[in-house]
Amino acid sequence: MTRVTIDHLQEVIEQALLRAGLAPEDATACARIHAESTRDGVNSHGIDRIPRFVDYLARGWVDPQGAFEQVQRLGALEVYDGHFGLGVRHAMRATERAIALAREHSMGLVAVRNTTHWMRGGTYGWHAVEQGMAAIMWTNTESCMPAWGASSQSIGNNPLVMAVPGETSPLVLDMAMSQFSYGRLGVLQAQGASLPVAGGFDEHGQLTCDPGAIQATRRILPTGYWKGSGLAILLDAMAALLSQGRSTHEIDRVERGSGTGSSQIFMVFDPEQLGGIDACRRMVDDMTTHLSQAMPDESGRAVRWPGASTFHRRHHVTEIEVNPDIWQEVQRLAGRVSLR
Repeated sequence: MTRVTIDHLQEVIEQALLRAGLAPEDATACARIHAESTRDGVNSHGIDRIPRFVDYLARGWVDPQGAFEQVQRLGALEVYDGHFGLGVRHAMRATERAIALAREHSMGLVAVRNTTHWMRGGTYGWHAVEQGMAAIMWTNTESCMPAWGASSQSIGNNPLVMAVPGETSPLVLDMAMSQFSYGRLGVLQAQGASLPVAGGFDEHGQLTCDPGAIQATRRILPTGYWKGSGLAILLDAMAALLSQGRSTHEIDRVERGSGTGSSQIFMVFDPEQLGGIDACRRMVDDMTTHLSQAMPDESGRAVRWPGASTFHRRHHVTEIEVNPDIWQEVQRLAGRVSLR
C-alpha cells in the first residue's frame, strides 16, 4: 500500500475531477468527500471510485449540469428531481435541506429521484450528527443481489444510514443490505484476502468466503439471509413511493452505470425539540459506556458499535493507505506524473 496525506489526496482527486469536466466548486466538494471516505477506511467508495466516476462522466451517464429541482412540497416533506446530476452534490444538498426542515418542523424528509450514486452514504449521516441532528437515510440501487430463494440478481443492496449525535462520539450506522458490498469484495480480492464470514455463493451454489468467487457469480449474500432480502425490498418500495421515482427493476431499464436513476430518502430529526440535544448526547454516551464495559468475546478484540472506528480514525489518522495501482491511475487522470 502507498501512504499519502489527506490534503495531498484531496488535491490530486480535485485535479482529476476538474479535468473530467466538473465545475471548480463541485470538484472541490466531491474531492473532499472522496478523500474523507478514504481516510475513514472506506477506500471502496473513496479513491477507488474515482476512475469509474470519471468514466461515467465521459460516457454521459452522470450529467455534471443536472439540476437539483424541487417538484413538490408537503410541509416537512419535499421531493426533488436530480436529473441524473452529481449524486454527491445532490445528497449533500438534500441533507442540508432536510436539516433546515427539521429545525422548522422538528423533522424533515427530502426525497430525491433520478439521481446518481451518492458514493459513501455514511458521509451524510456524519454531516447530520456534526450539526447536532439525528438521521435515517437510504438509497435504492439497480439489481445487484439475488432475492432470498433466487439465484439471479433481482433486488438492490440498498444501503441504509442511521445516525444519532453523542458528546464523546456519535452513533453512525452505514450498511448495505448485502453482507459485503461489491466495493469491499474488490478491495479484499486485490489484497488476496478472504472474507471473515461467508459473503455469497460460488459457482456450485455453496456459501464461500472467497471474494473473487462471489464477484464471478454476482451472488452476494443478503445480510440476515431472508431478513436482509425483505428489508432491501421494502427500502426500495419506500424510496420509490416517497420520491415518486424509480424502483430497482425500473432502474435496471435505465441501462447506465451503477446507481444512476436511483431514489434516495433523507430523514432528519432535531433532538433539541425532542428533550434537548444535551439529553440526546448523554443518552448516546451512556450507551457507548455500557457497551464498552461488556465482556469481550473469544477474539479478544474490543467491543464494537457503529461509528466508533470511524471516529477514532478521524482523530488519529494522519496518513492514508491507498492501493498503489489506483493511486497511479488517479494521478494519471489528474495529469500528474506517477512517482512509481
